[in-house]
Amino acid sequence: MGNPYKKQVETEIEKGKSLSIISLVSSLINYANSIGASDIHIDKKEESVSIRFRIDGVLKEMFNLPKEMHSEVISRIKILSGLRTDEHQTTQDGRFRMNSEDSGVVDVRVATSPAYRGESAVLRLLTDKAAMFSLDNLGFSKENQVKILDAIKKPYGMILATGPTGSGKTTSLYTILKLLNTDDVSIITIEDPIEYAMENIRQIPVNVRTGLTFSTGLRSILRQDPDIIMVGEIRDEDTAGLAVNTALTGHLLLSTLHTNDAATTLPRLFDMKIEPYLVASTVNVAMGQRLVRKICEKCKKPHILTEAEVKSLALSGINIPASRKFFKGLGCEDCNGTGYEGRIGIHEVMLMDNDLRQAILNKESADTIKKIAVKNGMTTMIEDGFNKAGQGITTAEEVLRVIHE
Repeated sequence: MGNPYKKQVETEIEKGKSLSIISLVSSLINYANSIGASDIHIDKKEESVSIRFRIDGVLKEMFNLPKEMHSEVISRIKILSGLRTDEHQTTQDGRFRMNSEDSGVVDVRVATSPAYRGESAVLRLLTDKAAMFSLDNLGFSKENQVKILDAIKKPYGMILATGPTGSGKTTSLYTILKLLNTDDVSIITIEDPIEYAMENIRQIPVNVRTGLTFSTGLRSILRQDPDIIMVGEIRDEDTAGLAVNTALTGHLLLSTLHTNDAATTLPRLFDMKIEPYLVASTVNVAMGQRLVRKICEKCKKPHILTEAEVKSLALSGINIPASRKFFKGLGCEDCNGTGYEGRIGIHEVMLMDNDLRQAILNKESADTIKKIAVKNGMTTMIEDGFNKAGQGITTAEEVLRVIHE
């Protein structure tokens, strides 16, 4: 039948000079939202305007508009997000809300920037899906769920989610907050920006212009009688020191760090001038994660690894028998011919134990910490990924793609 929003976009483009820019921009956002895109990229090329959507973490060109439409489209987006329409030589950030027939309210975060051929705009679509999240549908295995539930029962300490930008760290923390959000606790967050609105939780947005940073915000939060605090990201020594002291003084603190895996989180805190004994006594759990694309259920077929694929995996240190069955999406209309639809997390959850505490006190390397964690029962991210590939949730090549990015 085709997507009605796609048809609306195509109809507006076909109108040429008589098109409605208001309707075009609205239809683009509705179409992107209806197919699960997270971002819309608008870039002026020499002879056209490129419209790309980021779907399941991968950018794909969806439309090319006539170059004459460029300034009107950018102006419409600026008007919606309260930006200056007469300013073209500097970056601007804004946001607006739009009602969507499919999913209610869509929050759109806008970033414009000057570029060689004309201004670019990136629109991040934030739909309020926090209520639908659970540890299970985020992809946490039963064993990892038990570890997380054990860690969050403690009245104080740190719960850290690690991984690169866009790996779902904040979503994991929101899901944990949802489990902790009861009437008898006070939860305060400081975020940059606030991605999902949550009932009964006081959420504070970072505002660098007014001096409200993670570290100044955290100092302020401590005077507001919280039980549980979420800090969007530990970026610097000041925030790291405050976070550790907060966790030591009877608060449960959730935050994110940009590290490659769970084990690297601990030496990263050493780099931020946190003493090993403080790391050992405050970190309850470190979760490493990535997002992999899920195989499209409509065109999924069994796939036996070729000899070349088995050799390629062996070079990555993964020895898999050629007889092991995997799956692949052949590509269909539902998945835009990609063979994938939607994403799910692959994880490693490192629960603090006495062996790890001793390794931290000895300032052991991330490799040694990882070996101890694996020996004590941690499933690594790549193992979790291949378990999901074996279950037909994702493909072996997708796991390798995100692990080696």
